[in-house]
Amino acid sequence: MLGTVVLAGYTDLNAVASFYTGGIDSILPVRGFCIAAPSPKDVDEFVKFIDEELAPRSVNVLILRVDFGYQFESHPELRDSGALSKKDVKKLVSVCKRQSIKVIPQINLLGHQSWAGNIGKLLEVYPEFDETPLVKMPENYKWPNADGLYCKSYCPLHPDVHKVIFALMDEICDVFETDAFHAGMDEVFYIGEKQCPRCSGRDKAELFAYEVRTLRDHLATKGRRLWIWGDRLIDGKATGMGEWSASMNNTYRAVDMIPKDVMICDWHYSRPEQTPVYFAMKEIDVVTCPYRMPDIAVLQVQDMVRWRKNANPVMKEHYKGMVQTVWSGARPFLDSYYGRRPDTSANSPVKCFKAMFAEIQKIAEVK
Repeated sequence: MLGTVVLAGYTDLNAVASFYTGGIDSILPVRGFCIAAPSPKDVDEFVKFIDEELAPRSVNVLILRVDFGYQFESHPELRDSGALSKKDVKKLVSVCKRQSIKVIPQINLLGHQSWAGNIGKLLEVYPEFDETPLVKMPENYKWPNADGLYCKSYCPLHPDVHKVIFALMDEICDVFETDAFHAGMDEVFYIGEKQCPRCSGRDKAELFAYEVRTLRDHLATKGRRLWIWGDRLIDGKATGMGEWSASMNNTYRAVDMIPKDVMICDWHYSRPEQTPVYFAMKEIDVVTCPYRMPDIAVLQVQDMVRWRKNANPVMKEHYKGMVQTVWSGARPFLDSYYGRRPDTSANSPVKCFKAMFAEIQKIAEVK
């Protein structure tokens, strides 16, 4: 099937068609979906969603933000209430195996150790890991604030922090039977703080790169690959992207200090930024990650396909594909998807998900 305009800038459909002879895996090797892991009561419906909605769209990567929502045996003190059991996880693993979908569990590491006025489980149980112990959680959280508090971070140089983290990483990868792990590491505002006796005065880029290398090297001992969000590796000032989808605290220089086999999830939600080219030029694999704007997601798909088609062979292989992100729990997304909750906005995760995979399917059907 040939659409009227399949890809922006493509006028020779025969040339386009020749690019597609390798099938959808050649066009976009990674076609992913990222969402919070379902609660135990929602596992069965989520399994149905994988079977009936993800698989038919040729999704081949599922990133589940588990964090502390699993009944860890290595550190049971870090279990959140309502955490998934091993039996729950095996249901997810089983359907993904059947549908040839790689599952990648995520635990937010380094940053995102708190949210709004609530401390996260790691720092609640191990407050000694806190990079900024003098910054107290407010009763009524507001941004901006005098403490510069967005989310807490753990101290990457604390001598005991990795013993805990490595155990969690190993256990969650084992139970999900996977060879990849997502460490988050986005929006790290607290790093190398003056009040930290270990990090004070150290280069923030070197500290960030140190943590990436530390996590990567541990995973590599078991044949596993590290995935992270890419925002801290982009210069927010030079690009004009600011402090959210890029770095304003100088961690961006870490891009030249991290191992080349880390997978970067490059998220930009309001513009189809061209930063995947930047990562590919650094010899690092990258996927583009939209969220809630369908029109932007379609442009990002078109960009990724165009880069893979037109880049030289060395650069081409670093452009890996697309991952739709959902920043809610699984239940609100499923309620919206199945019509139990009105979805009247022009921009929403559900509409973005449908538009992104419809564009991928349209491109894949070109003959």
